[in-house]
Amino acid sequence: MTLAAPAPLFLDDHDPAASRQRCAACLAQLDERDPSPECPRCGGLLEAVHRRPRGADGAPLPPEALRASFAQHCCARPLGHPSGVWRFGALVMPAAGDAITSHPEGNTPLLARGALARYTGCDGLLIKHEGHNPTGSFKDRGMTAAVTQAVRVGATAVACASTGNTSASLAAYAAQAGLPGLVFVPAGKIALGKLAQTLAYGARTLLVRGDFDACLRLVQDASRQLGIYLANSINPWRVEGQKTIVLELLQQLGWDPPEFIVLPAGNLGNTAAFGKALREAHALGLITRMPRLVSVQAAGAAPFARGFADGFATRYRVQAETVATAIRIGDPASWDRAVRAIRDTDGIVTACTDAEILEAKRAIDAAGVGCEPASAASVAGVRQLVAAGTIRPGDRVVAVLTGHVLKDPGILIEMHQDGAAGANAPVEIDPTVAAVAAVLSAAA
Repeated sequence: MTLAAPAPLFLDDHDPAASRQRCAACLAQLDERDPSPECPRCGGLLEAVHRRPRGADGAPLPPEALRASFAQHCCARPLGHPSGVWRFGALVMPAAGDAITSHPEGNTPLLARGALARYTGCDGLLIKHEGHNPTGSFKDRGMTAAVTQAVRVGATAVACASTGNTSASLAAYAAQAGLPGLVFVPAGKIALGKLAQTLAYGARTLLVRGDFDACLRLVQDASRQLGIYLANSINPWRVEGQKTIVLELLQQLGWDPPEFIVLPAGNLGNTAAFGKALREAHALGLITRMPRLVSVQAAGAAPFARGFADGFATRYRVQAETVATAIRIGDPASWDRAVRAIRDTDGIVTACTDAEILEAKRAIDAAGVGCEPASAASVAGVRQLVAAGTIRPGDRVVAVLTGHVLKDPGILIEMHQDGAAGANAPVEIDPTVAAVAAVLSAAA
């Protein structure tokens, strides 16, 4: 599928709607409450398009007024919205009203750690840790918007295919909204921490004999034939929620963009969302220059990196295999939207080996930050690009960590009992002070 020429970022000023859905391929428009999982005309992916935020007089808000409207909302302001997604509601779902289903989510920290700056060779490195969301991953930002839309359209159930994080998030938000949740996960290929969350929150979990791509095809077919509301990242409202990662980090930086924003890349929903956020922020005057996006894949699941290498002349599909389960995806659904994001930001796509990803994870964990394996791809990518001279040591870089350290406890146990450098295996001792002293002496 080939994308059409870039369409307007916002609705025409004379359009009375707050939002519409638009096909990214043929530009057909749908009502914002239309529950179709894809364009009914051509099968293309849908995206949400909003009117420009306006003031009480009906005139478009200038950049300073728009920044001030966002600043009114935070967890410390009782009259504002405590969610780091819905504070940007004018750019996410302007007409959401009372349908909002929010934990709340967002408000994740922007961290500076000297140990990670030294590890990557980038003095200006900052870490945006999305593992601080309610269910432990960035998926909550998209899910609050998707489930809110499910409530608005009167959905009777919500469903998703997942490598784990999406299923945990959908289960939690569906439970909050009082909707049945159905998740499709690859049998034997989901981390225990993620599966446990999904079961705990009450979603019906289907273990599919196949990989993630098979799960996604199945849930799409089920959505078409059974009328279940689809909440994967092909859902345009998921993208709207996930783009607030960028809006929030820009706000945290005083709307002074970094040189690079680096993120793990699997199904490419975040790459698409980040590009959309930057296009809109620039068009609204919130920022005056565009940071470069860097999407980092695992080498064993790197069709997008392969496509980038040949100028995206070919859409590649691979049989994915990597320890970074959250990005173990061989046929990314948001390919076309992600291509646009990389092109619009003069971005880069690269791939890191599992060994590089796990080494970066050790460094992140040892810095007291912690993350699941897929998250570490962003820091591994920063290190790789600094070594290549693409990122300069003094550049300001935001690396996004997508999931919490406890999302994949199995890999933690393996990593710290393998005898490799930095391994931190438990030590069994006798119940004596002398034994404690011996351990302290060995660690000195």
